[in-house]
Amino acid sequence: MAAFALALGLWPATPPATAAAPGGGTFLGVASCSGSTCHGRQEADGRIVRQDELMRWQEPSTPGGAHSRAFSILSNARSRAIAGRLGIGDATASATCLGCHSAPAASRGPRFQAADGVGCESCHGAASGWISAHYAVGANHKRNVALGMTALDDPRTRASVCLDCHFGSADQGQFVNHRIMAAGHPRISFELDLFSTLQQHHDEDGDYALRKGRTNNVRFWAVGQAMALERALNLYANPRLGQEGVFPEFYFFDCHTCHRRIQDGDEAIRTGIRNPARPIPEGMPAFNDESMIMLSAAIRVAAPGMASRFDADSRAFHAGLAQDRATAVAAAAKLRASTTALAATFSSAGFGRDQTFAIIETIASEAISPRFTDYEGSVQAVMAVDTLLNALVNAGQVNGGAAGSIRADINRAYAAVRDPNDYRPLEFRRALGGAVRTIRTLR
Repeated sequence: MAAFALALGLWPATPPATAAAPGGGTFLGVASCSGSTCHGRQEADGRIVRQDELMRWQEPSTPGGAHSRAFSILSNARSRAIAGRLGIGDATASATCLGCHSAPAASRGPRFQAADGVGCESCHGAASGWISAHYAVGANHKRNVALGMTALDDPRTRASVCLDCHFGSADQGQFVNHRIMAAGHPRISFELDLFSTLQQHHDEDGDYALRKGRTNNVRFWAVGQAMALERALNLYANPRLGQEGVFPEFYFFDCHTCHRRIQDGDEAIRTGIRNPARPIPEGMPAFNDESMIMLSAAIRVAAPGMASRFDADSRAFHAGLAQDRATAVAAAAKLRASTTALAATFSSAGFGRDQTFAIIETIASEAISPRFTDYEGSVQAVMAVDTLLNALVNAGQVNGGAAGSIRADINRAYAAVRDPNDYRPLEFRRALGGAVRTIRTLR
């Protein structure tokens, strides 16, 4: 799965980091975790945890090492060019970049090194309150969390941390607006379970399960989609972020509803495709609804009683965008409330074998597939099918060898969305449909 995500460029250049240390703690730096009796071994021979976590975090050529490279890439040619176009000076010293490529300066302790990039504490929380207690005799996860460690085993908490940079937050240096993207920053993409898999530095053995429970990959996927939409709606409603001068902030909108060929001849070819879930006039940019589409599939299976309200609120939000900002913001608030309730419902849902198969089926169903008219939604769909199939294999609910027979269709779907400038919707639909039909036979 990681190889295909990398081929798509789905591992972004801005890995997640929290904008402020939880509870006012201090970031002590990676060196504080690097002892050979802690997480700095060269081999995974620890009795409770692997203890080679830092080596995996630093792996130079894999997605697992992307966080350790977050600061160093600010010095490469692409980053220098982006900084030059934006007029922000040296990217390695700019608050515009450091909010995600390092830890906030105000929270750094004396041993913290900016070159650490996105280190342990960026995800696990500033360590000053819990570092000496988390390995003590009698330590447990609940107490560690009480002392300031981030509870990444909770899908909503993990999604919130990751989204700070894998979508954005209102804090300084954690919002990649349209101007930054126009200057050359990579497109932001996020899917909680897939990205968690790419960054996983631990083993989910019996000891892990005893301390934190088993990860339900489908639950993480569903909650991640809900949290991503909640974050997008919350930031869109923020008057400081939702507009850029006289224009709306185009970061929130689907790139491909605007970035198409200009046709002004007598035989102009219509490049936009009407989307049945977006009641907006022809020619208007569409809000990026990739997570809405995925949630519409998941909700039909896991929370059918909430489906009609969610779909109605989604359509009302799109319609509000065609009226004025006040109407759109009010509609965003209603949709956000529905989404928050959905995240809570999904957080306690079991997502068993039958439900997972049903969600895969629904993604490619006649009720959902007509909404894959733009690039971003199609990328989410192929990531979802890949993620959900892997969840079935990881849970022992589908034979890995049998699942391998579906890889060719999934690869073709990935190929159709690999390049946003060469998006091939018909090829994508055919490949996704082929994958789902074969998955159906495994049920």
